[in-house]
This record gives sequence, structure tokens and C-alpha cells, in this order.
Amino acid sequence: MSARPAPRLPRLLDAVVAIGTELDLRGILRHVVDGAAELTGAASASLVTADPALGSRAAGRDGVPEPAPLLRVPVHVRDEEFGELRLTGRPDGGPFTAEDEQVLRVLATQAGIAIGNALLHETARQRERWIEGAAAVTTALLTEEGADDALTTVAERARMLAGASAGVILQPTAEGGMAIVTASTPEDPDGILGATIAPGSPVLEQLLGGQPVFVADSATDPRMTTHVRHRFGPSMMLPLQASGRLIGTLALPRRRGASPYTAVERLLATQFASQAALALVLADARRGRERLAVYEDRDRIARDLHDLVVQRLFATGMMLESTRRRPGAQDVRDILGRAVDELRSTVQEVRTTIFALQQPPADPPAGLRGRVLRETASAAALLGFPPSAHFTGAVDARVPDDVADRLLTALRHALTEAAGRPGVSRAEVTVDASATAPDGRAEVRLTVRDDGDEGDAEEGGAGGGRGTTVTWRSPL
Repeated sequence: MSARPAPRLPRLLDAVVAIGTELDLRGILRHVVDGAAELTGAASASLVTADPALGSRAAGRDGVPEPAPLLRVPVHVRDEEFGELRLTGRPDGGPFTAEDEQVLRVLATQAGIAIGNALLHETARQRERWIEGAAAVTTALLTEEGADDALTTVAERARMLAGASAGVILQPTAEGGMAIVTASTPEDPDGILGATIAPGSPVLEQLLGGQPVFVADSATDPRMTTHVRHRFGPSMMLPLQASGRLIGTLALPRRRGASPYTAVERLLATQFASQAALALVLADARRGRERLAVYEDRDRIARDLHDLVVQRLFATGMMLESTRRRPGAQDVRDILGRAVDELRSTVQEVRTTIFALQQPPADPPAGLRGRVLRETASAAALLGFPPSAHFTGAVDARVPDDVADRLLTALRHALTEAAGRPGVSRAEVTVDASATAPDGRAEVRLTVRDDGDEGDAEEGGAGGGRGTTVTWRSPL
């Protein structure tokens, strides 16, 4: 007979207590197989499960187990078979006894209870993490700016919560397919961004219809057609849909060979995607309201400038012009003339400002006029003051895009040179789309004047006197 320490009951109680106080699933399995081997004197004990993520947990004595009688006891968790506890190899080559089987059944029963509790505990922790993650995403989306940043926030947080190899967001394309527009991955995202699901793909109809798709192995599933599918294994593709609007699809692929998503993980991820989609819609609506408020404020300022400031300046200019023509005004005529010119210049600058206010603040300026205004505003950082800008003729309608590009290059060069000259405290930019070349052809003319110390220049040349004038011409 084999030598067994006596009595076994205290050691059995110790094993039961160790199993019952453990909440980590893998810790429970380790206690079960260690206790089974010790209490029965088996050379090897193992707990074989159907879950590939857990595998077969084994423990036993040193050496290779003998091909001795095998004792098997099922482990049930809430009336479902979780796995099987197996004993092999007695040192003396004898069979396992009825007492051994009874001890093993006690361990299996306690293991089933402890495993059920551990699974419930892990599910509760998972729910807590996903709920906290969804709340964090909602907070971030309602406080951050930019749609691209919002999509990245959703993809990155979902990837971490799901334990995925990547978090990507696909959106519909003009051709009727879907393309990856955002990718979050700890590895190099090159090759993932821009990957498309072509029209006609079996999975596309489900995604565009807002239905979730669960894939066991992306690399081998015939429904998957992207060129990056071979990198991934199990995957979830979840609709980002709220208020009847499909924003896109959140895909969470795991690496090849990783454990598949459980039913609980699928449910939690689907709920996360629904809440994230709602937060994206709310964030977009908030940004829309803020843009509208800015537009309305800018419109009000523009109306005030036009209705009050421009009219008053114009009326003052008329009064000065009338005064200059009166008899006896010869002594102050030059002063009055300069004052009239200054008022006209001011009116032009105010009108230019009104036009700038009417441009969408978040969008790049449209047309040559807006692009010139953007360049002059940018030059203020170099010059220390904003240059004034004046326009004559239909600059947006008459100047082709290629000519406008060359004009802007010349403008940028002229303003950079002005910033490098000493004594420059004022710069004036004029774009004339109604100019005429010496040969009679229509042309656009750019003139940049400043009050620096180098004198006058034509086509970039320099002359004598205070101030510099740079002129650039191009036929239309």
C-alpha cells in the first residue's frame, strides 16, 4: 500500500478553504490540481477545460507518470460542465480507491462553486471597467475639439478595454464600401489606415445596416476582405449608431491565436459602442452649436462695423472733402487731403475686416481674397504688426488658381523680406485684378509697400528714398 499521511480530513479541509478563498480563476485551478495530487498520492493531476484560454492545468510528482489506472471526475459550474479533473499514476502502481474518488469529488464540487464565484467576480469587474471606460470617453468627447480626435479616443479606449491588438473605426466610402479612418494599436499602424472593405463584400451589408459582426478568425474567415486581415484572429465589428445615424463601425481584432471573445465581452463591447456613438453625436452637436454662436457673433460684429463705423467714416470723409473745397482752405488743404486719404484707407481696411469676419473660422479661406488675408495675418507674427490689405476688382472670380498660387508665393516672399528690413512699422498689401499691362492685356498686380529704410523697388528691385515697394504682375 502507498504511504499516506493520516488523517486526510484536515488536509482536505485546508484544500477546500484554499480553493474557496481564492477569487482569481487561475489561482483556483492551481489549488485544485495541487490539492488533488497531494491528497490522493497521484503522480499527476490535471484539470482539463474546454476554454483554450485556460488550457489544461496540471500538477503532480516528479518523473514521468506511469500508465496506471485513470480516475476522472467532472467539474460542474451552475449545472454546466466546466471541465474534468483527472488523476493518473500511483507510485505503487495500485488502483485509486473509493476514498480517493470521494476526496476528488469533494474537491470538484468545491472547485465548481469557487469557479462560479470567480467568473461572477470577473464579470462584475469587466462590467465596471467597461462602464468606467464609456464614462471616460463621454467626458472626453464632450470636452475635446475635433472629430478626428474624438474617433481616436473611442478606438483607443475600446482597444484597451477589450484587450484587442488594435482598435479601428471604419466609415462608409463614396464608392459604397467602408474604409479604416482611425487606428489605435501599440504596433506600427502603417498599412491599417486606409484599408478598405470593397463593395460586394459579404460582411459589408451587415456593417452598413448597423448590425454587429463577430469573427472567430479574421485571417481565415471568407467574409473578411481587407489586406490586413491576416494579422488578426478573433474580432468584433460593432456599429457606432445613434438616433438613426450610422457614424461608422468599431472593430476590435485580437492577435492570431488569442482567446475568442466571450458572450459577456461581446455584450459589454456592444453597449460601449452604443454609448460612444451617442457621445459622438452629442459632441458633434455641441461643436455645431459653438460654431453657430461664433458665426452669429461674427455676423453681428460685421453688421456693426458696416452700419456704424463705415458710414460714420464715410460721412466724416465727405465733410473733410467739402471743407477742403471751400474758399480760404488753401492753408489746410494738404492736411485735409491726407486726412481724406487716411479715412479712405481706413474704410477699405474695415471692409476687408468685415469680409474676414464672414469667413468660417474653422475652415481654410476660400478664394484668393481669403488666402491673402490669411497670409497677412500670419505675417503679423514676423512683422510685429498686421499688414493692411486692399483689393481692387473681382480677385476671386478673375484670378485662376495657378496664378493665385504664384501670387501668394510672391506675397509670402515680400512680407518675409519686409520683416528683415530695419525701421519697418507699417506694411500695405494691394491686389488689383483690374490692372492692364502695357500691351493692353488684362493682368493681376500685387503691390507690397512698407516704410522701411531701403527705398523703392519694382519687381523686387530697390531704389532710393525711405520705404520699399515690391510689385509682382501676371497676365490673366
